[in-house]
Formats: sequence, C-alpha cells, structure tokens
Amino acid sequence: MDNVLLSQMMSHADPSQVAGLSRFFKTGPGQYGEGDKFLGIKVPVTREVVKKSWNLVRVSELEECIVNDYHEVRLAALLTLVEIFKHADKKTAASSMTRKDCVHFYLEHTDRINNWDLVDLSCYPLLGEWLLDKDRSLLYDLARNGKTIWEQRIGIVSTMTFIRHGQLGDTFAIADILLHHPHDLIHKAVGWLLREAGKKDKHALEAYLLEPESQQPRYQTMPRTMLRYAIEKFPEAERQAYLTAPRLK
Repeated sequence: MDNVLLSQMMSHADPSQVAGLSRFFKTGPGQYGEGDKFLGIKVPVTREVVKKSWNLVRVSELEECIVNDYHEVRLAALLTLVEIFKHADKKTAASSMTRKDCVHFYLEHTDRINNWDLVDLSCYPLLGEWLLDKDRSLLYDLARNGKTIWEQRIGIVSTMTFIRHGQLGDTFAIADILLHHPHDLIHKAVGWLLREAGKKDKHALEAYLLEPESQQPRYQTMPRTMLRYAIEKFPEAERQAYLTAPRLK
C-alpha cells in the first residue's frame, strides 16, 4: 500500500531549495547537521501535507518516514505524530495509537530527531503536553544524561508547555542542569525558554538570574548567548545593566 505521507512529501521536492536549506541547517563537515539530506521543502508546505494526510497514516508508514534519510520527511513524521497524539481519542487510520503509544514512539526514535527544528516543532506539543499532569523526571534525565545535544534540548524545550500553563519551576531547574553546557545550540534553547518564563513572570526570571551560582549571580556565570536570549524582552536600560556587569572568567 502506498505511504501517502511519504509520497506526498516526495512530490513536493524542490531541488532549487536544497543548497540553501543545507547551509541553514549546518550540514557541512564538522557542523551539527553534518551529512543530513534535504528535499528542498519549506516548513509551511510540510505542514500543509501533514494537515491533509495525518489521519490516513498508519504506524508502519510513520515508522518508514521517521527513519527516512531526508530531513523534511522526518519532520513530516514528527508533525504527523503530534496530530495523532492530539486526536488519539478519535477514529482514524492511525487510531490504534494511544497518546501513550505516541510518546513511546517519540522516545524510541530520538536518534532520528537530530536537528533543532525537529526538536522544537515536536517535543513540547507532544512530550510536554503528555507530562503536564505527570512526573517530569524524564525531562531532567534527558537534560542531564541525553546521548546527544538533541535529547538534551528536548529536555528543556519540552517545558514550553508548562510555561504556557504558568508552571515555571521545571524550566528554571532544568536550565540549571544545562547552565554550563558547551554547545551554543543549548545556550540558545535555555535562553529562549528562560525568556518565555520571564514573559509569564518577570520577577521570577530576575530572581533566577540574580540568585548566586558559583559565588556570583547566575547572569554573570551563564554563557553570554544564553543571557542575551533570556533578557531580550527587558527594557533596554535593564538589558545593558545585565550585559555590562563584570563576568566570572
């Protein structure tokens, strides 16, 4: 039987976009996306394909797509999984997957979730939503012991769902686990989630930044990129006060 998701994605391939996407997602030697392959499909097109086909996709077809060599096909599989998760109580071709099945499938395939967009567009509407009323130690374990930076990024970005429900504690706690991570993509993710927490409660973010860590306030010890992202929405005078303060060397 034809895999409708895969065939639809392949039909939208645009070779003229491949080089640009490959550069954007850093696929060169030694870069974080080294060796990844692209069809040249922009995200809005992928979303449109998923919108029209998610309820026709079976588990075996989802499996075929998530292990595909092409980045956009893996993204389509993840976005489809999110849709199946959202509609798990409705009768579709994929109705055999419960919400728990979707989470299990996601965690079983984190080795294929191997770039920042694949993480950011899938983890919090699925994993974050699933854990909203459950124990969240899984995210702490991913942040602390993740086999890749992508698993670690899942740990922090999944807390976006909690932030949207006014629950900020896990974001701050997981940010602490990743505070001195060596990779810039983790700095950006942590800073982004701290900024989102601050949009909910600026005082809570300020308290986090000012609390001592290694005998100095956190804002003086965290990576510069992380700090810039975290305070992006602060008034300019406040931003400059944070940015120009002495830093731990």
